[in-house]
Amino acid sequence: MQNLWAPWRSTYIQGTSKNTEKNECLFCRVIHEDNDKANYIVRRSKFSFMILNAYPYNAGHVMVVPYRHVPSIELLSDDEVLDVFHLVRESMNSIRNSYNPHGFNIGINIGRVAGAGIENHVHIHIVPRWNGDANFMPVVSNTKVISETLEDTYVKLSKYWEKE
Repeated sequence: MQNLWAPWRSTYIQGTSKNTEKNECLFCRVIHEDNDKANYIVRRSKFSFMILNAYPYNAGHVMVVPYRHVPSIELLSDDEVLDVFHLVRESMNSIRNSYNPHGFNIGINIGRVAGAGIENHVHIHIVPRWNGDANFMPVVSNTKVISETLEDTYVKLSKYWEKE
């Protein structure tokens, strides 16, 4: 067996157990803090925000999250839905301008059985994709290589919003 050295995962493991013990929602916690850069919140709108996925599938993987803590999209008001999907569109534009992907996967996992990691606060994943981005690592060793730090991703995507 080969080991993949990933010491940064300990922060995730420790943080997950602490937050589970407190029954604390990650999204609710970060929206009330005054440190968007440290929390990787790239953009805020009236009813939602765009945040980097701390454990991305690809560089540029973001999530759009409504401020209101609800488990499913149909529980949002029409204004909230419009704002969320407006931010999804703008997030795609920022990723296109920063990374030039060939396509996107956009998904909403509702409920634990559907793959929701944070099942009680609905959120939309936006994952940029490139031709050939699935190389031998995921197939042979069930490992995905992300070649960019979250800090670098934050800087790239933040530059898009500075143009306003």
